[in-house]
Amino acid sequence: MLKSLYDWMMAKAEHPQAIWWLAAVSFIESSFFPIPPDVMLIPMVIAAPSRWLRIAVICTISSVIGGFLGYAIGYFLIDTVGMQILNAFKLVEAYGQFKCWADKWGVWVIILKGWTPIPYKLITIAAGGLKFDLLAFAFASVIARSMRFFLVAALLWRYGEQIRAFVERRLKLVTTLFVVALVGGFLAVKMLKGNGGDDCPAPVPSTADTQPIAR
Repeated sequence: MLKSLYDWMMAKAEHPQAIWWLAAVSFIESSFFPIPPDVMLIPMVIAAPSRWLRIAVICTISSVIGGFLGYAIGYFLIDTVGMQILNAFKLVEAYGQFKCWADKWGVWVIILKGWTPIPYKLITIAAGGLKFDLLAFAFASVIARSMRFFLVAALLWRYGEQIRAFVERRLKLVTTLFVVALVGGFLAVKMLKGNGGDDCPAPVPSTADTQPIAR
């Protein structure tokens, strides 16, 4: 099923209305669609590098708007639809981990985790389920999604096809290491202030976290 969805997305990336298909995929991926919009964004930027900024903007805006759907699912339907989605992606345990992080770091947890390979649908549904402040959620989502998609589009615009393999297979590792270093800095400051270390359980990646962007 995932392979057929991937092939469908690649075909839509070549469609005359590809930009709107990208917007649609970015929207639904934020709450329940299994494949990230990078699959379409990458070939679209390579095919039209002069439009990289427009593509990144539309991808970001659509993803953030779609995040409100995920938030609404968590806010109103966390015990039914929300948990069914999280269970389908093997993210129920990660939901408990997110709750612990949210209690400690607030809005930063959305910014940091929205930048990593951790599925954005976990963040949106969990934020709604935890009744996270909506304005804070919106602000953090804009920051996290912008960093993600603008970095991918800018790298492809600057280096083109020669960096495609890196973006598709290694970018998740690089961004994750960046966030680990950033979180490590926060924890170090916290410990220096005498507040102790972080006692949230270590994240357990789902299969969606570890898959390469493209196959």
